[in-house]
Amino acid sequence: MVTPSTGSSAQQPPKRSMLPLVFIVVICLAPVLFAVLAYYVPSLGLRPDGHNNYGTLVDPQRPVPTSQELPLTTLEGQPFDLASLHGKWILITADQAACPESCVKKLFILRNSHASQGKNVERLSRVWFITDTDSVPDEQILLAYKGTNMLRVAPDKLAAWLAPQASPEQINAALQAPMWIVDPLGNLMMEFPADADPIEVRDDITKLLKNSRIG
Repeated sequence: MVTPSTGSSAQQPPKRSMLPLVFIVVICLAPVLFAVLAYYVPSLGLRPDGHNNYGTLVDPQRPVPTSQELPLTTLEGQPFDLASLHGKWILITADQAACPESCVKKLFILRNSHASQGKNVERLSRVWFITDTDSVPDEQILLAYKGTNMLRVAPDKLAAWLAPQASPEQINAALQAPMWIVDPLGNLMMEFPADADPIEVRDDITKLLKNSRIG
Protein backbone atom coordinates (compact mmCIF):
# COMPACT_ATOMS: atom_id res chain seq x y z
CA MET A 1 0.00 0.00 0.00
CA VAL A 2 1.44 3.30 -1.05
CA THR A 3 1.07 6.16 1.40
CA PRO A 4 0.12 9.43 -0.36
CA SER A 5 2.73 12.14 -0.16
CA THR A 6 1.54 14.74 2.31
CA GLY A 7 3.72 17.38 0.71
CA SER A 8 2.05 17.12 -2.65
CA SER A 9 -1.54 16.82 -1.56
CA ALA A 10 -1.76 19.19 1.45
CA GLN A 11 -3.47 22.47 0.62
CA GLN A 12 -1.38 25.62 0.85
CA PRO A 13 -2.65 28.16 3.46
CA PRO A 14 -4.30 31.20 1.83
CA LYS A 15 -2.20 34.29 1.56
CA ARG A 16 -3.20 37.03 4.02
CA SER A 17 -4.22 40.36 2.58
CA MET A 18 -2.00 43.33 3.41
CA LEU A 19 -4.92 45.77 3.18
CA PRO A 20 -5.83 45.75 6.93
CA LEU A 21 -2.22 46.50 7.85
CA VAL A 22 -2.03 49.29 5.29
CA PHE A 23 -5.31 50.70 6.62
CA ILE A 24 -3.99 50.73 10.21
CA VAL A 25 -0.77 52.46 9.14
CA VAL A 26 -2.73 55.14 7.25
CA ILE A 27 -4.95 55.81 10.28
CA CYS A 28 -1.91 56.15 12.53
CA LEU A 29 -0.10 58.49 10.16
CA ALA A 30 -3.09 60.68 9.26
CA PRO A 31 -2.79 63.03 12.28
CA VAL A 32 0.92 63.48 11.66
CA LEU A 33 0.33 64.19 7.95
CA PHE A 34 -2.43 66.67 8.82
CA ALA A 35 -0.18 68.51 11.26
CA VAL A 36 2.68 68.70 8.76
CA LEU A 37 0.40 70.06 6.03
CA ALA A 38 -1.17 72.58 8.41
CA TYR A 39 2.22 73.88 9.47
CA TYR A 40 4.08 73.93 6.15
CA VAL A 41 1.24 74.66 3.73
CA PRO A 42 -0.85 77.44 5.35
CA SER A 43 -2.58 78.14 2.02
CA LEU A 44 -4.62 74.97 2.54
CA GLY A 45 -6.42 76.69 5.41
CA LEU A 46 -5.77 73.86 7.85
CA ARG A 47 -3.88 75.94 10.38
CA PRO A 48 -6.10 77.36 13.16
CA ASP A 49 -6.14 81.09 13.78
CA GLY A 50 -3.87 82.53 16.43
CA HIS A 51 -6.93 83.35 18.55
CA ASN A 52 -10.49 82.12 18.79
CA ASN A 53 -12.30 85.13 20.17
CA TYR A 54 -15.52 86.29 18.56
CA GLY A 55 -14.98 90.02 19.07
CA THR A 56 -12.37 92.02 17.17
CA LEU A 57 -9.33 93.04 19.16
CA VAL A 58 -8.62 96.77 19.15
CA ASP A 59 -5.10 97.27 17.84
CA PRO A 60 -3.49 99.28 19.18
CA GLN A 61 -5.44 99.47 22.40
CA ARG A 62 -6.60 102.95 23.36
CA PRO A 63 -6.55 104.16 26.97
CA VAL A 64 -9.63 105.62 28.61
CA PRO A 65 -9.58 109.42 28.15
CA THR A 66 -9.34 111.73 31.12
CA SER A 67 -12.42 113.56 32.38
CA GLN A 68 -11.09 116.70 30.66
CA GLU A 69 -10.76 114.91 27.32
CA LEU A 70 -14.12 113.15 27.64
CA PRO A 71 -16.52 115.13 29.88
CA LEU A 72 -19.38 112.96 31.09
CA THR A 73 -22.49 113.65 33.13
CA THR A 74 -25.13 111.41 34.66
CA LEU A 75 -28.79 111.80 33.77
CA GLU A 76 -29.06 113.95 36.89
CA GLY A 77 -26.40 116.29 35.54
CA GLN A 78 -23.60 115.22 37.87
CA PRO A 79 -20.06 114.88 36.45
CA PHE A 80 -18.78 111.34 36.05
CA ASP A 81 -15.19 110.16 35.61
CA LEU A 82 -14.60 106.82 33.89
CA ALA A 83 -11.51 106.45 36.06
CA SER A 84 -13.90 105.59 38.89
CA LEU A 85 -14.50 102.24 37.14
CA HIS A 86 -10.77 101.46 36.93
CA GLY A 87 -10.11 97.87 37.94
CA LYS A 88 -13.30 96.50 36.36
CA TRP A 89 -14.09 95.13 32.93
CA ILE A 90 -16.39 97.73 31.34
CA LEU A 91 -19.04 96.73 28.80
CA ILE A 92 -19.86 99.73 26.61
CA THR A 93 -22.53 100.76 24.15
CA ALA A 94 -23.48 104.16 22.71
CA ASP A 95 -26.72 105.47 21.26
CA GLN A 96 -29.28 108.23 21.44
CA ALA A 97 -31.70 108.49 24.36
CA ALA A 98 -34.64 107.48 22.16
CA CYS A 99 -33.01 104.02 22.03
CA PRO A 100 -34.52 102.27 18.99
CA GLU A 101 -34.74 98.50 18.73
CA SER A 102 -31.07 98.19 17.75
CA CYS A 103 -30.10 100.11 20.89
CA VAL A 104 -32.31 97.93 23.10
CA LYS A 105 -30.69 94.83 21.63
CA LYS A 106 -27.21 96.07 22.57
CA LEU A 107 -28.29 96.96 26.10
CA PHE A 108 -29.92 93.54 26.41
CA ILE A 109 -26.82 91.69 25.21
CA LEU A 110 -24.51 93.53 27.58
CA ARG A 111 -26.86 93.24 30.56
CA ASN A 112 -27.37 89.51 30.07
CA SER A 113 -23.68 88.89 29.37
CA HIS A 114 -22.93 90.66 32.63
CA ALA A 115 -25.62 88.92 34.67
CA SER A 116 -24.61 85.46 33.44
CA GLN A 117 -21.08 85.63 34.85
CA GLY A 118 -21.99 84.12 38.21
CA LYS A 119 -19.39 84.74 40.90
CA ASN A 120 -17.51 87.06 38.49
CA VAL A 121 -20.42 89.47 38.11
CA GLU A 122 -18.77 92.03 40.43
CA ARG A 123 -15.75 92.22 38.13
CA LEU A 124 -17.86 93.93 35.46
CA SER A 125 -19.60 97.24 34.97
CA ARG A 126 -21.82 98.52 32.15
CA VAL A 127 -21.88 101.93 30.48
CA TRP A 128 -24.39 103.39 28.05
CA PHE A 129 -23.06 106.57 26.45
CA ILE A 130 -26.08 108.71 25.55
CA THR A 131 -25.09 110.87 22.60
CA ASP A 132 -27.75 113.57 22.83
CA THR A 133 -27.96 116.07 25.66
CA ASP A 134 -31.59 117.13 25.64
CA SER A 135 -33.54 113.86 25.69
CA VAL A 136 -34.35 111.38 28.45
CA PRO A 137 -34.64 107.62 27.90
CA ASP A 138 -38.07 106.09 28.24
CA GLU A 139 -39.00 105.02 31.77
CA GLN A 140 -39.27 101.38 30.67
CA ILE A 141 -35.67 101.49 29.40
CA LEU A 142 -34.49 103.06 32.65
CA LEU A 143 -36.13 100.32 34.68
CA ALA A 144 -35.16 97.42 32.42
CA TYR A 145 -31.49 98.38 32.40
CA LYS A 146 -31.12 99.68 35.92
CA GLY A 147 -27.53 99.18 37.04
CA THR A 148 -26.11 100.46 33.77
CA ASN A 149 -24.15 103.70 34.06
CA MET A 150 -26.09 106.01 31.72
CA LEU A 151 -23.83 108.91 30.81
CA ARG A 152 -24.38 111.88 28.54
CA VAL A 153 -21.51 112.73 26.22
CA ALA A 154 -20.76 114.85 23.17
CA PRO A 155 -20.65 112.42 20.23
CA ASP A 156 -17.61 114.04 18.58
CA LYS A 157 -15.55 113.67 21.77
CA LEU A 158 -16.70 110.08 22.24
CA ALA A 159 -15.92 109.24 18.62
CA ALA A 160 -12.37 110.53 19.06
CA TRP A 161 -11.87 107.60 21.41
CA LEU A 162 -14.21 104.83 20.27
CA ALA A 163 -14.28 105.48 16.52
CA PRO A 164 -11.29 107.67 15.62
CA GLN A 165 -11.52 106.80 11.92
CA ALA A 166 -15.08 108.10 11.55
CA SER A 167 -15.64 111.26 9.53
CA PRO A 168 -17.98 113.95 10.91
CA GLU A 169 -20.74 112.56 8.70
CA GLN A 170 -20.16 109.00 9.92
CA ILE A 171 -19.87 109.67 13.65
CA ASN A 172 -23.41 108.75 14.69
CA ALA A 173 -23.44 105.55 12.65
CA ALA A 174 -19.97 104.58 13.87
CA LEU A 175 -20.99 105.00 17.49
CA GLN A 176 -24.39 103.33 17.25
CA ALA A 177 -23.23 100.13 15.59
CA PRO A 178 -20.73 98.33 17.84
CA MET A 179 -20.28 97.36 21.46
CA TRP A 180 -16.92 97.53 23.21
CA ILE A 181 -14.98 96.18 26.18
CA VAL A 182 -12.49 98.11 28.30
CA ASP A 183 -10.07 96.04 30.37
CA PRO A 184 -9.40 96.65 34.09
CA LEU A 185 -6.23 98.57 33.25
CA GLY A 186 -8.30 101.15 31.38
CA ASN A 187 -7.65 100.11 27.77
CA LEU A 188 -10.23 99.80 25.01
CA MET A 189 -9.42 96.27 23.85
CA MET A 190 -12.33 94.59 22.02
CA GLU A 191 -15.22 95.51 19.71
CA PHE A 192 -18.33 93.53 18.82
CA PRO A 193 -20.38 94.04 15.63
CA ALA A 194 -23.86 95.55 15.52
CA ASP A 195 -25.46 92.19 14.67
CA ALA A 196 -23.50 90.32 17.34
CA ASP A 197 -24.58 86.88 18.49
CA PRO A 198 -25.52 87.24 22.19
CA ILE A 199 -24.14 83.79 23.05
CA GLU A 200 -20.80 84.53 21.38
CA VAL A 201 -20.49 87.87 23.20
CA ARG A 202 -21.25 86.19 26.52
CA ASP A 203 -18.73 83.44 25.85
CA ASP A 204 -16.00 85.94 24.94
CA ILE A 205 -16.57 87.80 28.20
CA THR A 206 -16.53 84.52 30.13
CA LYS A 207 -13.18 83.58 28.57
CA LEU A 208 -11.71 87.01 29.33
CA LEU A 209 -12.70 86.75 32.98
CA LYS A 210 -11.50 83.16 33.25
CA ASN A 211 -8.09 83.82 31.72
CA SER A 212 -7.42 87.23 33.26
CA ARG A 213 -5.60 87.76 36.53
CA ILE A 214 -6.60 91.40 36.64
CA GLY A 215 -9.90 92.97 37.55
